[in-house]
Amino acid sequence: MSTCFIADLHLSASQPETVERFLHFLESDASRHDALYILGDLFEIWLGDDLSAPESESILQALHGVTSSGTPIYIQHGNRDFLLGERFEQQSGCKLISDPYLLETDGSRILLMHGDQLCIDDTSYQRYRNFIRNPLIQWIMLHLPISIRTRIGQKLRARSDYDKGEKTQEIMDVTKSEVIHTMSRWKSHTLIHGHTHRPAIHHLEPDGEPAIRIVLGDWESENNVVIYSNGKFIQQSI
Repeated sequence: MSTCFIADLHLSASQPETVERFLHFLESDASRHDALYILGDLFEIWLGDDLSAPESESILQALHGVTSSGTPIYIQHGNRDFLLGERFEQQSGCKLISDPYLLETDGSRILLMHGDQLCIDDTSYQRYRNFIRNPLIQWIMLHLPISIRTRIGQKLRARSDYDKGEKTQEIMDVTKSEVIHTMSRWKSHTLIHGHTHRPAIHHLEPDGEPAIRIVLGDWESENNVVIYSNGKFIQQSI
């Protein structure tokens, strides 16, 4: 038995190579696992299920092909695709899960997160996140004309690019104390997340006991896939 974890694909028409690699992964590898978890930012931007880009159709069909074959796919919202909704679930066959999400398997409690909630030193981002994730704000966004939502999406991408150039790497990384607090609160000694695009395995002791934090890489990096099998985690590159 094996479970596959990925994140931060940022699929878009501007990155056709990444889209093709993901489609190939779905067709050739995904069904070999017992489950696939995508921990946020599957898409570069998602402005509502009624506003999917043309390239999304092939992605939705490929996702549905995997789920129809018997391999479930679970997806968390990221900071780019937090408007994925019920129609997306129906068209893809995937299931949207909460963030955080506790996966209990083989006697282990594996905590899954996108990761942006852990970056609490980035106070301006956290204020933005609290605003944009408000259910009322999201309802309003989903009822805006397509032209306005498109402009909002452009501004969100511009904001992200600006932050990358202006903010320090330390501020944009996870806050270690928040990691420890979160793992302790969920009584988990294994955390898997994405968002930071810094693939690594970190060892820590949130409750005085050994624990690990596994960071998934984006699909422009190495170590962008983690496989859990027979009680072990294996990093791979696609």
